[in-house]
Amino acid sequence: MKPSWMLRLCAAVGFAILLLPGVLVLIVSFSAGDFLTFPPPGLSFRWYGALLSNAQLMTALGTSAILAAIVATVSLLLGAPAAYAIARLDFPGRGVLAAMLAAPLLLPTLVLGLGLLLVLQPLGLAATWPGLVLGHCLVAIPFAVRIMTTAFAAVPKELEAAAWTLGATPFRAALRITLPNAAPGAIAAAVLTFLVSFDETVISLFLVGPRLSTLPVEMFRYAERTADPLIAALAMTLIAFALLMVVLVERLIGFTRAIGRD
Repeated sequence: MKPSWMLRLCAAVGFAILLLPGVLVLIVSFSAGDFLTFPPPGLSFRWYGALLSNAQLMTALGTSAILAAIVATVSLLLGAPAAYAIARLDFPGRGVLAAMLAAPLLLPTLVLGLGLLLVLQPLGLAATWPGLVLGHCLVAIPFAVRIMTTAFAAVPKELEAAAWTLGATPFRAALRITLPNAAPGAIAAAVLTFLVSFDETVISLFLVGPRLSTLPVEMFRYAERTADPLIAALAMTLIAFALLMVVLVERLIGFTRAIGRD
């Protein structure tokens, strides 16, 4: 049954409300003025050029990119085995394990950030790479586990059983049969955990230092002390990057296939 015109109208209004702030930021990012004003006094690419020449923001961008890549790798290495156990194995406490791995998503990031600071500061890990990786993994691993659990569950168990009958050990069958079939989910999990880490702000505010800072934190600090369109240009650049990542996953494997729902 086709949706009614009223439902379509409500959906269109909802999308317009959600997209309107982004459209305003896009227009302001091309402002020729010196301040954040709408409508802009003119259009120019000057703030995109200023963004590229801002050494502090570019350094923070490199830090965030490296950090997000490390977090995505660690999240997959730790999350995939846990997801396999939850999706494919039957053992006491499986539900408890799944709940514990999802627990960080139920807590406010403000609480997580403060708790991490109190734990990591005495250990000398605050404002360090290991501390940031640990903090970001705390919120990234649950996403990896959720996606990989769905991807593993979608692989028919008969495939592993057939490999067992041909002499493969359970570990080899999982490695050679189940994991390749769940690879689209792994790609989606890697992209999502990369974006989660790259965009993490609150936890990073507690864990960064004067010599080690991430891009979201520097954006926050820049917006506090300066009110020019450079921050809008940076915001649109990050939105475009996130959209590009999503489109690439959709074009290469499709999100439905990526989460194991063919």
